Amino acid sequence: MSLDGWNTLLVLGGIRSGKSEFAEALVADAVTVRYVATAAGGGDDDAEWAARIATHRERRPTTWSTEETADDPRRLADVIASARPDETLLVDDLGGWVTVLLDPAHQPADDTATVAELAAAVRDCPARLVLVSPEVGLSLVPTTPLGRAFTDALGAVNRAVADACDTVVLVVAGQPVRLKPATPEPAPTVETSPGPSAAVNGTAVPAQAGPSDARPADGAVALPASPPVTTPEVPAAPAPVPAADDTGWTAPTMTLPVADTGLVIQPGMDLPMPDDYAGPQAVDRLATLDVPGTGLGVLEQVVSFAAATQGTPTPAPWQSVRVLLLHGDHDGGSSAGTRAGESARRAEAARAGQGVLARLAAESGASLQVVEAPTAAAIEHGPALTAEQVDAALRYGWRLAEEAVDSGVQLLVVAACGAGTEAAAAAVLAATAGAEAPAVLGRVINENGEIDDVAWMARCAAVRDALHRTRRASRDAKDVLAQLGGGDIAVATGLLLGATARRTPVLLDGPVGVAAGLVSRDLAGQARHWCMLADHGGHPAVKLASDVLGLSPLAQLRLDLGEGANALTVLPLLRSVLALAAALPPRPSHDPADGVDEAEEPEPDEPDFREPEPAGPGPTSTDPAGPAGTDPAEQGTRAG
Repeated sequence: MSLDGWNTLLVLGGIRSGKSEFAEALVADAVTVRYVATAAGGGDDDAEWAARIATHRERRPTTWSTEETADDPRRLADVIASARPDETLLVDDLGGWVTVLLDPAHQPADDTATVAELAAAVRDCPARLVLVSPEVGLSLVPTTPLGRAFTDALGAVNRAVADACDTVVLVVAGQPVRLKPATPEPAPTVETSPGPSAAVNGTAVPAQAGPSDARPADGAVALPASPPVTTPEVPAAPAPVPAADDTGWTAPTMTLPVADTGLVIQPGMDLPMPDDYAGPQAVDRLATLDVPGTGLGVLEQVVSFAAATQGTPTPAPWQSVRVLLLHGDHDGGSSAGTRAGESARRAEAARAGQGVLARLAAESGASLQVVEAPTAAAIEHGPALTAEQVDAALRYGWRLAEEAVDSGVQLLVVAACGAGTEAAAAAVLAATAGAEAPAVLGRVINENGEIDDVAWMARCAAVRDALHRTRRASRDAKDVLAQLGGGDIAVATGLLLGATARRTPVLLDGPVGVAAGLVSRDLAGQARHWCMLADHGGHPAVKLASDVLGLSPLAQLRLDLGEGANALTVLPLLRSVLALAAALPPRPSHDPADGVDEAEEPEPDEPDFREPEPAGPGPTSTDPAGPAGTDPAEQGTRAG
């Protein structure tokens, strides 16, 4: 069962249903886990309860830390609220918490307020959070007042916490069943018109019709800036027919263009992962190469990443690279301090092959495609995009990735030049990782090279007001894009998902790219594993988002040439590292028996100009076989 795309998750289940084991399995791949134990000890008179607790403790990995809240149940909300974005918490379980809460020694003055406080902490938790709780109400009503009080209280807690979590799973007899969000149905949501069609499972599916005002320019495919936004018309490629046992939308998504199949992009998508074995094998191979020093240092991760994404321990340098420059402005305070028309000027310069990005692309032999994204409305006053615009932008980004891979591109680079992109990325980071806007918004530099603190404060205010406006809104990935993200981040998110589906790596280095990485993580958790960060450039939002995504910058040059240009500056180095790793021979083996490296042994017909050593006592012979009864190898050793 795939459960990618969650941040807060409630696991319900009956006694001995396997709910705790299921919850522990969900966080097993986390680097560190903080286990929050809520139940009180059974005491010396309850050996069975003590044995249960001991079993739970023995099952936890030694790398996990444990925190207990039985002495003060009200502290559970504080523990959850104070968690950091890079942490993973496992609370087991809410039944024990309710038991302690009903104890007169711990019972607060207002039970309802305590439960509401817990639900609020869960809803706003920036960390990855899993809560376990017994499900109640599936059997007879308890016959004792205390039993009825417990089931009533636990039922109320489960409802409040389930409403606050973005995902709820019920475990029945060891089998998990998703309750929230509902399991996606394979229903097409794209409006179509007569045109080319592709065959899917024997059924003709019309291709997406394109808008009449799409304007390609110098290789760029334009997405109209005015609603409604639709996917540009692209002739449908012949589609392979999936196997008969492919059910649902997951399998076709990995092989067919999403616009052609009419499938929807939604949370819980099951996309490919890089090769688990090729990366470590490539690093092990590096240790055997004939290098005079200790190796490639931190650039080993480049070889490991390329090996995993190419599925081979000897990866080749990326030859065909495409840069996708996303041009989409953000209205309102997000673009404070930006000169009007500046982003459009840079986009036109890139189309004409001018400017930093175009020149670096030409030097690297990379193709450059300018992509027009819809302008985002002022987020402090209302949604940046409509839901329809978000869906169209996601599909459009996916389609861009499909087209690039179909043309032979091996590496994609995300670039952006829109006004207000940094503030939009900060808003997305605040909504998905719990960041504070002033901490992730970089200083504003005006056209004269001066720091503009007034513009910076205006951007902070815009993000603050947008977060306040959406404080009760869903943090679903599409809702975040609609409310806060905007067109460029939505297109970039679709691009990452499409590249993941086609097993193609993506190079990031700026706010739009990492913001799209955070959103794509909640749609398909596999997407971040296909991303590589070139340089954080000292940008606070990029540094924090890279920590959340688990991406280490390949270089720390503090470049600030514009999003995409930083990546192209580092690209020649990445290619050189891969070429070196692929071409270097293995280190010559050394045989201690003869004291000579294999690579240094003379050829058989090569004369030996060494002066002979004085003969010692004993018989001598010019016969290569040596005296009778003497092992040739032993004789040669003595003579040598």
